[in-house]
Order: sequence, then C-alpha cells, then structure tokens
Amino acid sequence: MSDDTIRLVTVGRILRGRWRLLLVLTVLGALAGYGASLLFPPRYTTSASVLLPGAWEERELLTQQEIATSSAVTDRAAAALHWSGVGGKDLRRRVSARTADGNIITISGTASTPERAQQLADQVAQQFVAFAAHVVDAGTDSDAAAQLDTLRQMVVQSSRRITELADAADPGRTVESVQTRTELEKLRTSLREAITKLDQADPTAGKATMVVMGPAARPSGEAPPTRWQLVGAGALLLLLLAVLGQLAAARMSRRLRTAPEIAAALGSPLLGTVDVPGERSAHRPGGRGARARLRRLLGTDVRWDVPVPRVAGDEAGRRIRHRRVWARLQDRLPSPGRLLVLVPDGDEVARRAAGQLAAEAGSGPAAPDSPVSAASPVSAASPISPGFRGSSGFTGGERAEPQVAAVSVSRPLVPDRDDESGALVVLSAGHWTADELAGVAEACADAKHEIVGVVLACPVRSRPARSAGRPPKAAATGSATGDDAKGSRG
Repeated sequence: MSDDTIRLVTVGRILRGRWRLLLVLTVLGALAGYGASLLFPPRYTTSASVLLPGAWEERELLTQQEIATSSAVTDRAAAALHWSGVGGKDLRRRVSARTADGNIITISGTASTPERAQQLADQVAQQFVAFAAHVVDAGTDSDAAAQLDTLRQMVVQSSRRITELADAADPGRTVESVQTRTELEKLRTSLREAITKLDQADPTAGKATMVVMGPAARPSGEAPPTRWQLVGAGALLLLLLAVLGQLAAARMSRRLRTAPEIAAALGSPLLGTVDVPGERSAHRPGGRGARARLRRLLGTDVRWDVPVPRVAGDEAGRRIRHRRVWARLQDRLPSPGRLLVLVPDGDEVARRAAGQLAAEAGSGPAAPDSPVSAASPVSAASPISPGFRGSSGFTGGERAEPQVAAVSVSRPLVPDRDDESGALVVLSAGHWTADELAGVAEACADAKHEIVGVVLACPVRSRPARSAGRPPKAAATGSATGDDAKGSRG
C-alpha cells in the first residue's frame, strides 16, 4: 500500500470499510461548525455607490478609495450613528471600498442586522462625500486664489488698454502703424492663453462635487459564511481529514501483505495458502472491554487495506488444499512426532485455519469452528493421506500430532522443545510487521524449535445460496481442474 498510487477505488474501499467511523466524524464536524456559528453572530452586508464626476486618473481613484475607509471618515460616521459601544475603529473593520468602472466607488458596510448594515453604508458614503469636499475646500489657498483673481483683472485691464492703443494708432496709413496694431493683437492673444493655462492648472477645475447614487439596498440574506455553510464546511473538513488520515496510516503501515515478505520475515518457506470461509463477523479479532466494543461499533476492528476476500469455493477444493499443505509439510519434517503449530495471538482467521488443518490431518475431531486454546494439544484420529511417503522416510500413516499454541507477537514466548519434530506458523496477511514476525522466529530459535514452514490463512466469503430454479454447477470438477489441479495454490 505504501508504494501504490492513490486511486478512486482506494477511496471507495475506505468509504465502505470505515463508513461508520466516517459518519460519526462527519456528524462531529457538523456539530463543530454549528458551535462556531454560535460564536460568530450572523452578519449582513450592503453597498452604497458614490459617483466622482470629471476626469480622474487611476491613482487618484485609488487614493479616494483609501480615504473612504480611513479613520477620519469612520469616526465621523460613528459620531453620526450614535451606536452604543461602537466606535470608529469598530466601523473601520466593518467597512470596505472598491473602485468600479465609470469613476464609481462602492462602499460596503457589514452589521449584525439588515437595518444597521443599510444605515452604516449610507452614513459612510455621506461622510466620505462631505470629507472629500472639505479636503478640496481646505486645500485651496485663499491668498493664491486672491492673487489669481487679481491677475485676471489685470489681464482684462491690459486687454482694454491694448484696444485703446490700437484705436489711437494711425489705422493702416503707414507701415509702422500696421506693425504696431499687429504686435498689440499678438500681446492680447498671449494674455488670453496665459489665463486659460492658469484655469487649467487649478486642481479643482473640471471636477464637480461627488454624488451619492441613492441609498443602499436593505440586505435580504446573511453574508457568508452563514450558519449552514459553517455546518457543511465543518462536516466536509472532518470527513476529508479522516479519509486523508486513513490513507496516511495505510501508507505508513509496515504490516506485511504478501506471502514472500511473510516467509522471508520468518526465515522459512511458504507451504501454501488455505481458505477460511465464514461471515465477516467470524473474522473479527477478539477482545473485551469498552475499547473493543467501541472498535466493533465503529468498524475499526477489521482492516480496510487488506485484499477483498474472494468468494469461497466448494468443500472438495478446500480439502484438497489442506491435504497438499500437509503433504508438503511431511516432506520437510525431519522425523515423525508431534508438530507445534504456532498461531499469533488475536489472529482469528489463523486460529480457524489451524483448527481446519488439524482436523484435516486426522489428528482429532476438532471442527473448523471449534476454538483452540493456547498450547493445547489436538488428539490424533486418522492418518493424513494413506500410502503417502515423504522425503523424511516415514509414511503418511505415521501420525504427526499437531499441538496448536497461541504466541504473543508483542512478547513472543514459545514452549521449550520436548519431542516435537518442528514448528509450523499459521497466520493471515496484513496484520503483522516484519519485526514482529522476526521476534516469533527468534523465540522459536531460543526454544530450539525449527520452523519447518509457513501457512497463510486467507479469509473468503461464503458462496451465496442458489435459487431453487437454477441447476447446480459442477463446482467440484472446476476446483479439481482449476488452480488446485495446477498446484498454484495451497
């Protein structure tokens, strides 16, 4: 899992395997969002527009936008509104402005009620217009204005004097008179152009007073995020975090999931894989107490990142796999005698597989569903396979008495060797790490037990019941001629 690419099918397996946990976390996220909505009261936002007539450059519009949200404007608005406990600083956090096309500044106000939001936007717009007009009036120097008026008057008087001089000259009789009148007209034109430039240089020329374009509209709904948005965001956020947490835990997991890795960790060859049929509840790990009940309730007691169980085959094919495992085991036993079968403590699937192997070996009447206690021998009943002769030199009629024992992977301890001919490890994939299995192998070595093989227990789903109208298929024939006949499994 750690090297696989995350696909949608992986997310689907998480949703199917952890739907109870995800449902609980989603509800908790929704409750957290609802609690956050109680801490933050509802807000309403509306806007008022202010028109700036005349020709304005972009940087001048940005300056006016900053002025609209300045403390000078919000302090004036707070004084005009007379809201208890609300000052200019509070209003400044609730007011925003932006520049729109057509020299329009949109001023937005946010408050706890629609009425207050409307009053705030209108009042800030009015105070902005008043403050801008005051700045323009105050920025005009009275002395400079008086001097400009005096200059205009002097130009007018000079123009009159030029007219008198032109009339007094001999009109068109001599060359000198014509030149004089021409020079006087040039002087009059220069004076008029100078006055025109002075008028254009006036910063307030061509810019009329700002206008508020009507009252702000009363908002009909809350401003985002609303209460339901917070509830949905909390539920979605916690759901995503839970899914990402499951993916991260699976990628960081060091549990072995393939047969070669498990065999390498135990230092012994894999003898085969046996199927353990049963319902999902049969493969749940045991345990008591509130924590175990909570894990079963949330569905976290069964791993989602293990392969999906296959549909169980017929009984004949399953027994063929068991006989082949025991046949390979007889080839590796150094001498006949008791066989120590080790099952990791808490591995329910492996425990059931060990019981099935013991029953199939003819070593006792243990049924597949009968519990096997730790370190309890299973009595012999019938030979494994009559007429079989292994490489060790003894026939299948000589009994190899299995003794099933549960071993703790956290602190492995194996009974000392007595007359056992070897140890067989039965376990399921996806539950144990390489270090844990190496600890079991070291415990066997300390007790002078040789691990003669590894059997992998694979849970399978029960085959669905056939309808009465459909004829049964030759499942036994398919099992005998399929993978089992080829020897690829078991």
